[in-house]
Amino acid sequence: MQEVEVKYLVSDETALLVALDGRGVRLSGPVRQDDQAYAPVTWQYGMPKKDVPFARLRTQSGRHLFTVKRPINNELACLEHETTVADRGQMHAALLSMGFTPTVQIVKTRRIGRWGEVTVCVDAVDGLGTFLELETMADDQESGADAQERLHVQATSLGIAMERVGQTYDSLLRAAARPQPVA
Repeated sequence: MQEVEVKYLVSDETALLVALDGRGVRLSGPVRQDDQAYAPVTWQYGMPKKDVPFARLRTQSGRHLFTVKRPINNELACLEHETTVADRGQMHAALLSMGFTPTVQIVKTRRIGRWGEVTVCVDAVDGLGTFLELETMADDQESGADAQERLHVQATSLGIAMERVGQTYDSLLRAAARPQPVA
């Protein structure tokens, strides 16, 4: 099984919330997530992510989660493993010992709901804006790309203006932090 998602930058959060409510999606209250992303020391932004393991330490409501994702088809279709850890600092030190390096910190406020078999996330990401994510698990019979197309059809059925994004938040934040060339 692989976790598959599609992501969209949304310019009108109110329109998004109204459209989701119209589909019967009930979102949770907002939860603040503080994520530290990690990559192997041999990997750099601009290199392919496919088949490379990436780690994340997340703190949410006083709880720490450790996640490893390995992109299969693209950045948003990954094998994923996740567990709770007792001590974020010790897990950080362990990741450094295993050859990972911190890349980008991602801080966001997330609301979660269900739309049938799909998990819906509405994220207000510090420094980036508001995003809609649809996530599902693809079994061995469905490719990540096919599952993403199915999710895309579902997302566009909301009928709101949004821009599909093919990158993870860490890549988007990294790109936003780089100085842009002067024309």
